[in-house]
Amino acid sequence: MTETLQRPALELAEVVRRHAHRLADELSGEQQRILRAIAACRTAALGGHVERCDQCPYRRVAYNSCRNRHCPKCRASACARWMADREAELLPVAEYFHVVFTLPDAFNALALANRRVVYGALFDAAARTLLEVAADPRHLGARVGFWSILHTWGQRLSLHPHVHCVVPAGGLSPDGTRWVACRPGFFLPVRVLSRVFRGKFIDALRRARAGGKLLGAEDAAAFERLLDASVRREWVVYAKPPFGGPAQVLRYLARYTHRIAIGNRRLRAVDDRTVTFAYRDYAHGNRERTMTLDGGEFLRRFLLHAVPSGFMRIRHYGLLANRGRGERLAHCRRLLGATPLTTTTTLALATAEVERPCCPACGRGRLRPGPHLSPLQLHRLLRTIRLDSS
Repeated sequence: MTETLQRPALELAEVVRRHAHRLADELSGEQQRILRAIAACRTAALGGHVERCDQCPYRRVAYNSCRNRHCPKCRASACARWMADREAELLPVAEYFHVVFTLPDAFNALALANRRVVYGALFDAAARTLLEVAADPRHLGARVGFWSILHTWGQRLSLHPHVHCVVPAGGLSPDGTRWVACRPGFFLPVRVLSRVFRGKFIDALRRARAGGKLLGAEDAAAFERLLDASVRREWVVYAKPPFGGPAQVLRYLARYTHRIAIGNRRLRAVDDRTVTFAYRDYAHGNRERTMTLDGGEFLRRFLLHAVPSGFMRIRHYGLLANRGRGERLAHCRRLLGATPLTTTTTLALATAEVERPCCPACGRGRLRPGPHLSPLQLHRLLRTIRLDSS
């Protein structure tokens, strides 16, 4: 018996195939590559292989993935691999804090014209803010470490650049001889974080413009008016309730790290004119609602959140910075009186990714992948299957 893998009823790929032609004259080369990859993902266009049961004659065709980071079907495997690497970086502290730094929407136009520069400045300003305020003896007085994750979307696919920072509850003392713990349930004052973040981000923009790196900021007077207006308002920095510990933070990271603007599960209807999708209405009790957009407008909003090629959406700072991270974390664990942490959460994620599924025919065997087939070879195989079953 041979079959092909079934796909969900509604997919972003179907939206692309129906509506991408409406944006043909507007798309950059990079945006075109993203849409082509999503449309081709797990179809015969990318080739595939035949999975065979090791206990019975059952076999099925499995298509290759595009591995594009904007594709909703490819993010699970990338997340599992990343999570497996993060297990060694968890510290046995009572709480992990979640701090979010958000850019005012006045900077949206500048961000769209300068994604690499503006999003890089957002990362840098948020990281330097956390490191500086945490090191201040009036607050924590310690060197902290954290992951930062860039998201650029709101629930209705509007542009909403913000960085999620996940921080252990404490840090190393300035001389490195002891672990300084946070007060239970409290990390750093958000009003102080907000004002320091605002100053650092504006300074980064000024330096970028002075270096000729900002498009659309040639008019000096208009640029200063934009900055002056932004200074007169409070910037949104907030700390969510802390996680309970390492196991809880792993579950959170599994949901957030490789999230994209919209996944297949939120699609409700697709036709030749429109796309309907679900969103959470945070202003009215987090209720689920639906929105219907013209298909071209839906894809235009989706592509607002495509980050530049090679741009890192997940970054590590302080104690978790790449260079010397293993030694620093081992020292922190010694000060905390703990052995290297082992949990089953990440291991289960990684195992689920690599473990072959059970055979749906006999229920005893495992499906083993065969050799790679090119698109032409796969086409011939599928044609043979159809002839055999007719």
